[in-house]
Amino acid sequence: MSNILELLAYFAVAPFVPFILVWFLVYFTKKEKKLATKWAMDVTTAFLFFTVAALYNMIFTSSFGPYLLLLIFLLAFGLLGNAQHRKQGKPDLKKAARAVWRMGFLGLALAYVLFMFIGLTKSITTV
Repeated sequence: MSNILELLAYFAVAPFVPFILVWFLVYFTKKEKKLATKWAMDVTTAFLFFTVAALYNMIFTSSFGPYLLLLIFLLAFGLLGNAQHRKQGKPDLKKAARAVWRMGFLGLALAYVLFMFIGLTKSITTV
C-alpha cells in the first residue's frame, strides 16, 4: 500500500510522467493518437489539480488552493452549462463537464509551470 502512495506522490510532483505513461499505454493498445491524447489529458488533470493546489498553498502560505480551484471549475461548468442552455434549450452536462475538465488541463498546466517557476525563484532568493 505504501508503494502505491509513493508512486502517486511521485506522479503528483511530476505530473508530466503520468501523461506520457497513459499516452503510450493507450496509443499502443488502441493505435489512435487523438484518443491517447484525450485519455492522457483526463488522467493528468487530476494530478495537476492537487499539485497546483499544493503549490498555491506553499507560495501564498494559504490553505485555500483546492477550494479556489474547485470554485474555478464549478464556475466554468456553470457558465458553459448556461451557454448550452441558451443555445440548445437544455444543457448537455456530460459534454460540459468533459469540456471543463479538458480546459482545466490547459489552465492547470500553465499554472503548474508558473507556480514552479515562482516557487523555485522564491526558494532560491530566500537562501
